[in-house]
Amino acid sequence: MTQMIYPLMPDNRLLSLTFFVVIAFSLAGIMQAWTTHGVKYAALWFLATAFFGLLVEEIGVHTAWPFGEYTYSNSLGPSLGGVPLIVPLAWTMLSHPILILSRRISRRWAPLVFGWTLMAWDLFLDPLMVDAGRWTWNSQARDIPFVSGIPLSNAAGWLLCGVVLGAILHWGLPREQRKQTPSSAPGDVILGWTLFSGVFGNLFLFDRPGTALMGGLALSVTLLPYFFMIWISRE
Repeated sequence: MTQMIYPLMPDNRLLSLTFFVVIAFSLAGIMQAWTTHGVKYAALWFLATAFFGLLVEEIGVHTAWPFGEYTYSNSLGPSLGGVPLIVPLAWTMLSHPILILSRRISRRWAPLVFGWTLMAWDLFLDPLMVDAGRWTWNSQARDIPFVSGIPLSNAAGWLLCGVVLGAILHWGLPREQRKQTPSSAPGDVILGWTLFSGVFGNLFLFDRPGTALMGGLALSVTLLPYFFMIWISRE
């Protein structure tokens, strides 16, 4: 819902809304990890993801690798080494629901599935934040097809980093859940809403039909099989 009201909010409220979305999604991930695997697992997942996000962002800001050359604006609050502190938290927003999805689709290829899904989600996120002036691209690389203003190197960087993070989480965190555990429904709803709102918002609210097309197709590659597997298992 927050993505739908984003273009209707006054400029002085957009930053607060952005912070709210990041924190709310991150807390949802923490609660899902905690209730399914326990507090130790939740803490390890959160710290590993946030630290990894901070590390790759620091490398990216100072070396332009692997995403391309970019700089953050001062609008995202306090920063560390040029990276706003809210950014590592953003890496945790969807990483746990995506981890569950990846393990469900393929235990063997879970890191690759994880990386692809994380990259597909960023196809929706990056154009929105660039249009809002949260960061600026200075890269000379060609743009992602149909997604103006976002270099192709950014998608490649997210895919690479996503595979590495997926490998760390998949092989570093236990797979066994508690004997009686809540379903994955809350995370599934977040993933489904991300796909729907990303397509709908870019198509009808943000005037980015190319982003709706590319992001929708990329995210559907993993979300549709995942939801089909859930549906089949309930039959």
